[in-house]
Amino acid sequence: MSKSETLTAQPVLSVGREKRENQVKNGSKHEKWAIALRGAALPLSVLILWQIAGMAGLVSKTLLPTPAAIAESFWELTVSGELLKHLQISVSRAAIGFLLGGGLGLLFGITTGLFGRFEQSVDPTVQMLRMIPHLAITPLFILWFGFGELSKILLIAKGAFFPLYVNAFLGVRNADSKLFDVARILEFSRWKQITRLVIPAALPNLLLGLRLSLGVSWLGLVAAELMGSSEGVGYLIMDARQFSQTSIVFVGIIIFALVGKGTDSIVRYLEKKLLKWRDTYSG
Repeated sequence: MSKSETLTAQPVLSVGREKRENQVKNGSKHEKWAIALRGAALPLSVLILWQIAGMAGLVSKTLLPTPAAIAESFWELTVSGELLKHLQISVSRAAIGFLLGGGLGLLFGITTGLFGRFEQSVDPTVQMLRMIPHLAITPLFILWFGFGELSKILLIAKGAFFPLYVNAFLGVRNADSKLFDVARILEFSRWKQITRLVIPAALPNLLLGLRLSLGVSWLGLVAAELMGSSEGVGYLIMDARQFSQTSIVFVGIIIFALVGKGTDSIVRYLEKKLLKWRDTYSG
């Protein structure tokens, strides 16, 4: 091929490559939209049927207000600033409880996984405490700590502790023992073993524990705020229930669901970014 023919072919090849890249990008965009539509199909269908049933008088507006009435209550609470105030308080409670309980769960889980004697001393007691339901221990928390913030945060922390503890422990124990042999040969310090070996090997379990712990923290927040509170989304629900404001009760439930789904989606995004190396079945 002559020099002039080579120069002519290069722009053609680059145009073809750009065209293929654009097709791939457009295909991925269409796929994302298709996934979003499939996910929205069921809830949209339910909302439409729900609205039609409410407008036709097939269901009581007091017991089951229409989506339009719930949306109106949501807008009124948002404009007044009341919803944002209660939401900020609830999120701060959940965050503090999660950081306390999840942090301790991560620390104890990794330590128990690394040291057999520590496991023999601590794990049986932790497994016993893990089996105690939230509702069973709530009265004790009220007696010990009252109805203040401390009891709520500790109840949330209690729920956040166990998922991260169990998954951190399993993550350490599922690590290949040959990696520890290599670490000993290379004379890794204990800190290097944890940062360069244990945490990377346990990362899938740690992210799963993080996801479960966030979910349980949010559920613990509901129990904590419903047991007695003067602020927060749980209080908003209880106050609306007393005055038969069912639409506001639904607003609180939807807020709990949306924030919970949002935190779960963040962790799932982290999983996709940090665990790209896994070759797993995707359905």
